[in-house]
Amino acid sequence: MDAISYERAPDAAAAIRLASQPGVVFIGGGTNLLDLMKGGVARPVKLVDITHIDGLDRITALPDGGLRIGALARNSDTANHAWVRDRYPLLSQAFLAGASAQLRNMATVGGNLMQRTRCYYFYDAGFPQCNKRNPGSGCAALEGNNRIHAILGASPQCIATNPSDMSVALAALEAVVRVSGPQGERAIPFAEFHRLPGDRPDLDTTLQRGELITSVDLPPPLFAQHSRYLKVRDRASYAFALVSVAAALQMDGDTVTSARIALGGVAHKPWRATETERMLAGKPLTRATLQSAAALAVRDAKPYRENGFKVELAQRAIVRAVEQAGGVA
Repeated sequence: MDAISYERAPDAAAAIRLASQPGVVFIGGGTNLLDLMKGGVARPVKLVDITHIDGLDRITALPDGGLRIGALARNSDTANHAWVRDRYPLLSQAFLAGASAQLRNMATVGGNLMQRTRCYYFYDAGFPQCNKRNPGSGCAALEGNNRIHAILGASPQCIATNPSDMSVALAALEAVVRVSGPQGERAIPFAEFHRLPGDRPDLDTTLQRGELITSVDLPPPLFAQHSRYLKVRDRASYAFALVSVAAALQMDGDTVTSARIALGGVAHKPWRATETERMLAGKPLTRATLQSAAALAVRDAKPYRENGFKVELAQRAIVRAVEQAGGVA
C-alpha cells in the first residue's frame, strides 16, 4: 500500500493552503474516494480532512428566498430538511433515489458533486486502457462493455457517464456552486461545473487546484408544485441510473409556462434538454406534444453497441416524468 499522510484542517483557509500541493485531496464523507483508493484508482499522497470546518454543514435561507446548502451537509439530512422537502422536492427525491440509507448518512453534498464515473474500465486499475484514469491510453468502452455508457456529449476519448442523482436535480434547478481557493471565492453556474470529456476526460469538473467547494446555492423556488425525479435502473435499490430525468414545471392550468428538464445516465455530465424545455413552454401536456419534445432531447444521440436502448428509454422516461410532474399521470 502507498504511504498516505493525513491532516485535519481547522478552517477553510488552512484546507486551501494544504491542497495547493500536488497529490493532496480533500476528504469529507469519503464514500467514493475511499473506494477508489482501495481499488488503486486514486492514489493521493495526503488527505486533508475538512469535516471539522465550522459552518460547512449548515443549510440556511438566502435573502432572495433561495437556499444555501453547505458542502458538508449530509445527503440524508439534506433530503429530509423541511425547507428542501417543501420548497425543492425535486432535490429531495433525487437524494433519496441515490445509494443506500447508510451511504446517504455519510455522503456529503460537496462529495456528491465530485463523484467519479462507474465505468467498469475506470474502476479496474488492472485494465490499462482508460483515458480518464490513464490519459492517452485509449477508451476500452468504445468497443467493449458499454451498456451503461453515454449516448450524448461523448468523445472518442471517453464515453463514461456521471453517476450523481443529486447533480441531475441541481442542473434542472439551475443551482450555483460556490467555491473558495487560492485566488479567492467564485460562484460557478451549475451548467459550467461539470465538463464534457473532449480531449481531457480525466478532468471531471472546472475546479482549479486547491479550490474547496463551500456550498450549493439554490435560486428562489419556482417548481415546488410541479416536479418529479424519475430514475430507471436495473434493480430498485442501490443501483446507478441507466437513465434518470429531473422534470420541473411551472403551470397555468393545463398549460406549461416554463420547464426545466435534465437527464442523468446519458452523458459525462448532467444533461439539460433545452430544446425539449422550449418546445413544452406554452403548450398543454398532451401525449403527442410530450413525445415530440422528448424526441428532441435525443436527436443528437450516438449510441454504441450495447446501449442503443437508452435512446428510446430516455424518451419514455422524459414523457413519464413530465406527466407526473404536471399531474396528468
